[in-house]
Amino acid sequence: MYDMSTRKRALTLVSQGRSLNSVSKETGISRAAIREWMVRIEPLPRMRPQMEPCCRCGPTSDWPPDPAAYSYLLGLYLGDGCISPGARTGYFLRIACADVWPGLIDACVEAVKEANPSGKAARVQATGHVSVVGYSQHWPCLFPQHGPGKKHERKIDLQAWQQEIVDAYPWEFVRGLIHSDGCRITNWTTRIVAGVKKRYEYPRYFFTNKSDDIRRLCTDTLDRLGVQWANCTRDGIPFNISIARKDSVALMDTHIGPKY
Repeated sequence: MYDMSTRKRALTLVSQGRSLNSVSKETGISRAAIREWMVRIEPLPRMRPQMEPCCRCGPTSDWPPDPAAYSYLLGLYLGDGCISPGARTGYFLRIACADVWPGLIDACVEAVKEANPSGKAARVQATGHVSVVGYSQHWPCLFPQHGPGKKHERKIDLQAWQQEIVDAYPWEFVRGLIHSDGCRITNWTTRIVAGVKKRYEYPRYFFTNKSDDIRRLCTDTLDRLGVQWANCTRDGIPFNISIARKDSVALMDTHIGPKY
């Protein structure tokens, strides 16, 4: 639900002779909503739905009920998630999951259900992927990283309570990052042994994200877990996090493994 100051600002722009279309583009508010406010700025009683209880904006500001599931979902959100305004009062959380990973989609659905105060999640099929969607008034409370613009073009930091959850459930967080913007592949190289060129294959993990902040959150967590990593650049720009050392890959395999 838009607060009164937002409604008044939109109507002030209209009163200055601006078109509904231009005001809508500047504020992100639908033209239909602005038209309603031109008739009546106060919300009607029927527009005041019962708010779901929220662990963050309630009187106690607790952790989410399932912090392990939240840590996993936080990783998914930072990689392939977005939050957008819904109709009137709520927000949609969307996590894009490729069709080729049905197990990942199932895990994402369960994590959204656990985090969503309503306990609901839906699957929306698109070309080549499924959007796992949850609707709630409280997604900005649970994911304060939400904001205008692309994540890699703005500052991304965890709040203290989120960092505490990541510290308590670091593997779940890394799993969410890898499941969204990461992969486990089989790499190969050649060596000369006794004069003969031989091919060797070895597993390797990658995490790919344009945001320096999100990559930092990933590598800081890997450091705490004892996983060795290296930066890989694209055109001289850091872009990929590589995990190729045998012991670190084995550690990742124990707790993460390939997508499924």
